[in-house]
Amino acid sequence: MQNVSLSSSVRQNLLSLQSTAEMMSQTQNRLATGKKVNSALDNATNFFTSASLSGRATDLRGLLDGISNATQTLKAADTGISAITKLVQSAQAIVRSAQADTAGTNNATFAAQYTEILSQIDKVATDSSYNGVNLIDSATADALKVVFNELSGASQNDLGIDAVDMSSTGLSIQAALGATAATYTSALDSLGTALNTLRTNSAKLGANMAIIQARQDFTKSSISNLTVGSDNLVNADTNEEAATLLALQTRQQLSQSALSMANQQDQAVLRLFS
Repeated sequence: MQNVSLSSSVRQNLLSLQSTAEMMSQTQNRLATGKKVNSALDNATNFFTSASLSGRATDLRGLLDGISNATQTLKAADTGISAITKLVQSAQAIVRSAQADTAGTNNATFAAQYTEILSQIDKVATDSSYNGVNLIDSATADALKVVFNELSGASQNDLGIDAVDMSSTGLSIQAALGATAATYTSALDSLGTALNTLRTNSAKLGANMAIIQARQDFTKSSISNLTVGSDNLVNADTNEEAATLLALQTRQQLSQSALSMANQQDQAVLRLFS
C-alpha cells in the first residue's frame, strides 16, 4: 500500500500536535509522581546523585534506632545509680541510728535493716538493664557500643561505654553491721566511699549521654539535609508543572485548529475540480 502524501502545512501541524502530546504526557507523569527525574533517561547525573544521597540518608536513619537504644540504656543505668544512691544514704542513716543507740537494745533490728538495704542495692543493680544491656551490674569493657556513621572498619565512628559494678560488692560496702563502734565507723567509711563512686559514675554516664544526644541531633540534621538535597535534584515543582500542562492544553487546541484550517485549504483545492 502506498503512503498517503500530506501537504506541508498539514504535516507541520501534525508534528506540532505530536510534540505537544508527548510534552503533555511527560508533564502529567511529573504531576502524578511528583518528580521531574523518574529515571536515568530523564537526567542521569541528577538521578544517580539523588539515589546516592537518599541511600546514605537511609543508612543513617537505620543507625538512629541503635542510638536511641543506647540513650535508653544509659537512662536505665542512671536511674539505677540514683536509686542505689538513696539506698546507700538510707544505710548511712541506719548506721548512725545504731551509733546513737548506746544501750544497744536495737542492734539486731539495725543489723537486719542494714543487710536488707544491701540486698536491695544488689537487686537494683541487677534490674537496671535495657534491651539486655546492663551498665552497672558488672565490670565489662565496651559493654555498649554506639555506632554513629554507616562506614566500617577504621572509618567507622563509634563510642564504647564500659560497664561498672555498682552492687554492694562492687561498691565495697561493708557486708554486715556489727555491734561495735569500730564496726559502725568502718561501715560509714565504706558507705561514704560508695557514695563518691556512685557520683563519679553518674557523672560519666551524664557525659556519655551528652555525647550521644549531640550525635543523635547531628544525625537527624544530616538525614534532613541529605533528603532535601536528594529531593531538590529530582522533585518537580507541581505549580510549575500544572501551569505548563495548562499551556500545553491551550497549544494543543490551537494546533488542532491550525490542522483543521490546513485540511480546509486542501479541500478548497479539491473543490476546484468538482
